[in-house]
Amino acid sequence: MAWKELKQQSFADALQASNRFIEEFDEIHDLLNWSCIERLFCDIHNRTKGERAWPPLMMFKALLLQSWHNLSDPALEKALARDLLFRRFVGVGLDQGVPDHSTIWRFRNLLEKNGLLDAAMTEINAQLAEQSLIIKQGEISIIDASVIEAKNARPRKNAEGKNTQDPEAGYSVKQSSDGKRKTTYGFKAHTNVDEDGFVKEVMLTAGNVHDSIPFESILTGHEREVYADSAYKSAQHSRLLKQKKVKECIIHRAYRNRPLNEDQEKQNRYFSSIRSRVEHVFGIMKLHYGLGKARYLGRARNQARVSLICMAYNLKRAFRIQREC
Repeated sequence: MAWKELKQQSFADALQASNRFIEEFDEIHDLLNWSCIERLFCDIHNRTKGERAWPPLMMFKALLLQSWHNLSDPALEKALARDLLFRRFVGVGLDQGVPDHSTIWRFRNLLEKNGLLDAAMTEINAQLAEQSLIIKQGEISIIDASVIEAKNARPRKNAEGKNTQDPEAGYSVKQSSDGKRKTTYGFKAHTNVDEDGFVKEVMLTAGNVHDSIPFESILTGHEREVYADSAYKSAQHSRLLKQKKVKECIIHRAYRNRPLNEDQEKQNRYFSSIRSRVEHVFGIMKLHYGLGKARYLGRARNQARVSLICMAYNLKRAFRIQREC
C-alpha cells in the first residue's frame, strides 16, 4: 500500500489565522531534519497494492505529541481530530481525517517490532549533537534505574480464576527516602543520561531484574567517565570499565567493619552531585510524561512507550537549552 498525500495545503488551511498557541511546537519541529527520520521508515507500508496508509513520519510525530501530553491512544485520536496545534505539528490539513486509536496502537507496535525506535533515538541524538546541543567531547554517562508500576499490578483473578497481573513484570523492592522498604510490581527503566540530562540509552526489564545486570548493555562505548550509585559497584564492572579505558565514578559502598575512609566519603559526595542529574530526569518524566505507571501489558509495548518518552523529553530539553543560549 502507498502513503496518503498530506503535503498539499488546502483552502481551509490558507484561511487559518496565525496564532502563537497554534505555533507553539514550531521551534521544536525546526530542531530536526525530519527527512532523515522519514528515511528510517521508508519500508513501512511500501507495498503498491491496498488502501493508502498514513505516512509513517506523520504517525511518528503523533506519538511524540502523545508522549508530551501523556495521552492514551483514544485521547490522542481525539486530540488530533480537534486540536489545531496537533494538526499543525503532524502536518494534517483541516480538510483531512486522522488515524484512529487502533491504527496508532498498531503503528507503535510495528516500530518496536522492527527495531526502528532505537534507530530513531540514535538519529535524533545525532542531529542534536551536530547542533552542539548534546555534547560528545569528553562524554560522561550517568547510569540508574527507575521503577515503573505495571498496568495490572494487583494480584486479582478474572472470571476464569486466572491471575490478571502482567506476566512479564516482576516485584522490585526499593528503600525510600524515609527509610521504609517499598515493594512495586512492574518494570524497571535502566537509563543512561549525560551531564546535561539527555537520555542516550534506555532498556526496560521486569522489576525483579537487579539494577546492575543491564549495566554493560546501556553503555554507549564513547563515554570517558561513568557515574552510578553503589548498587553498580562490583569487581566485574570495575574490570569492564578498565578494559574500556573508562574512568569509574561509582559510589563506594561501606561494609560491616569496613567503613569508608575520608577520601572515599569525599569522592562519594562529588559523585553524588553529578549522579543526581539522572534523578531529575526521572522526576520530570514521571511528573509530566506519566512514566511512573505502565500504560500497556507486556515488556515490548512498554519499552516502545518508554523509548518514545525519552525521545520526546530529549527534544524538549534541547529546545530549552537552545532558547537559553
